[in-house]
Amino acid sequence: MTCAASSHTLIASKPKSLEMRIVLQRVKEAYVAVDGVEVARIGKGLLLLVGIGRDDTEEILAFWARKIPELRVFPDSEGKFNLSLRDVGGEILCVSQFTLYGDCRKGRRPSFSSAAPGPEAKRLFQRFVELLSQQGVPVKTGVFGAKMEVGLVNDGPVTLILER
Repeated sequence: MTCAASSHTLIASKPKSLEMRIVLQRVKEAYVAVDGVEVARIGKGLLLLVGIGRDDTEEILAFWARKIPELRVFPDSEGKFNLSLRDVGGEILCVSQFTLYGDCRKGRRPSFSSAAPGPEAKRLFQRFVELLSQQGVPVKTGVFGAKMEVGLVNDGPVTLILER
């Protein structure tokens, strides 16, 4: 959301796009459990909380699937962000999260109308995971549509919000 301010008025404008939103966290470890049963766990790597938007396309999924393994978010021997997931031999835990599209500007209950509808979101999320896997990095996932418990040890902490 972008904001413009005058001397007495704050005007909030809608986001420009309803494309994919990803919260990326560099982790020492992360896991997902459903109904108290662990379904996925990674060591050093990236936890991706992925929101699929109404405007998402194959091209958008492919863009992020290529870019994420190459993002230099891991420290080198001098502590500078010079190493990628691929460089450090890390893993990805990818978790679908439609609530990244929660719009709280009106009322007290978030609206999720900008998120892709369930069946389409599931198809696109699965395709995103497939494209990530094709990049040669280990990818694990939660369970689409399930109520999940996500645990992590954030490393840094390093948290980025990825949007185009």
